[in-house]
Amino acid sequence: MFIAPDYNIESIYDIDIEELKKRKIKGLFFDLDSTLMKSKSGKFAYKTIQFLDDLKPNFKLAIITNNKNLSYIQKAKNQIDIPIYSKAAKPNATVLFKACDDFNIKPSEVAMIGDRPLSDILGGKKAGMVTILVDSISKNEENFIVRFARFLERLTIKK
Repeated sequence: MFIAPDYNIESIYDIDIEELKKRKIKGLFFDLDSTLMKSKSGKFAYKTIQFLDDLKPNFKLAIITNNKNLSYIQKAKNQIDIPIYSKAAKPNATVLFKACDDFNIKPSEVAMIGDRPLSDILGGKKAGMVTILVDSISKNEENFIVRFARFLERLTIKK
């Protein structure tokens, strides 16, 4: 099975906001770990918080994560004013649809942004969303096993 993200870019900071506006995108749903913050860090970089704040006037924002650690999620919530949906079980699209309902927007009006083809991108595709694949924010700090797993997972991407 091949997965073709609509956009394949290096980081969230490379998202073409004007292009998304032209596509009538109203919502941006982000994965948490390795997309918005370094995995297992529980801390947003100041640059990321500023980037998200700059998006708020133009988009509905949500964080959709498979993370189940409630204290970790609370730590993230304490740093930003963006809804976080945890225990998402991506690529299952149920939580993605719930977030759309909460914002009163259609899935076709949302871009799902994440670092994992088989969870974030596949989930977004199953929901009918625009998908944006980014590299892991902590790719240079990941151990060999994680890097190898990411390499294998990225073999599913159709270029």
